[in-house]
Amino acid sequence: MLQALTLILLCQLAGEAVARATGLPVPGPVLGMGLMLGLMALSDRVAGMVVPVGKVILRHLALLFVPAGVGVVGHLDRLGAQAGWLLLAIVISTLLALLVGALVFLVVAHLTGSDERAGCEEGDGNA
Repeated sequence: MLQALTLILLCQLAGEAVARATGLPVPGPVLGMGLMLGLMALSDRVAGMVVPVGKVILRHLALLFVPAGVGVVGHLDRLGAQAGWLLLAIVISTLLALLVGALVFLVVAHLTGSDERAGCEEGDGNA
């Protein structure tokens, strides 16, 4: 497990170094994930070592939100002054995300031919 965690962190470090050295507009951890994906695709041994550790990390992912929650509580005074704008931004971004998700679903359904209501003909009582 320690080797897998070390490999995961080394990939993140390498991604961070590449992002900073090249000035790419991509976060270092994203580049590190790409590197990890490449390593796992090339080596079954690496995949076999990393996958179980990744599952453990994902099982306890909620713990990674604790520092963010503490940060929010620590800055409630600053956030309170901007509460109206923050609420507006959250509502608008949520609505836009739902709209874009629905539109993408409709486009994909249309492109794949899944937009026909199979088995739900008018009058069959399944609607």
